[in-house]
Amino acid sequence: MSRKNQHVVPHESGWAVKGEGNQRASSVHPTQREAIEAARQSAIGQGTEMFVHGQNGQIRERNTYGKDPYPPKG
Repeated sequence: MSRKNQHVVPHESGWAVKGEGNQRASSVHPTQREAIEAARQSAIGQGTEMFVHGQNGQIRERNTYGKDPYPPKG
């Protein structure tokens, strides 16, 4: 399994979970809540990030499930 950030994006059938850079959706869900849960589980399993996009396509939420450096740089 490759380590790709997970994106929750609008889809014609509801909401889709897509791995970063993928053309096709990993899964499609009727509600955004269900898509977020699927993306969260995938991101936790891979140790990557999850991005939640709004209806307009802009990122509205971002969560990291990998190892963040502590203390953060900058």
